[in-house]
Amino acid sequence: MSKKTTTRADLLDAVYASGAHLSRNEAKDIVELAIEEVCTAHALGESVKLSGFGKFGVRAKKARIGRNPRTREPYPIVARRVMTFKPSAHLIANLNRAPPRSK
Repeated sequence: MSKKTTTRADLLDAVYASGAHLSRNEAKDIVELAIEEVCTAHALGESVKLSGFGKFGVRAKKARIGRNPRTREPYPIVARRVMTFKPSAHLIANLNRAPPRSK
């Protein structure tokens, strides 16, 4: 299994290869627009669902007291929002190389 990270350039190449009528600049614009839309939705606290892939969401975490594992000294962890991801059944099935289950 490859440990390569997928980059924007990889996405650009995939979009460019899938559309023979697209120029590289048009493919770049499509990738950038899609990433911008996802980021904007998350900034507004909205979820983004990509059919067959999964759902990206934003969750609020409360402030709490944490501990430094080395010194055991307590320190405050501020309230924050974090991104979550729930993979689709289809993606999980592909990862496990099993056919997806019907609902």
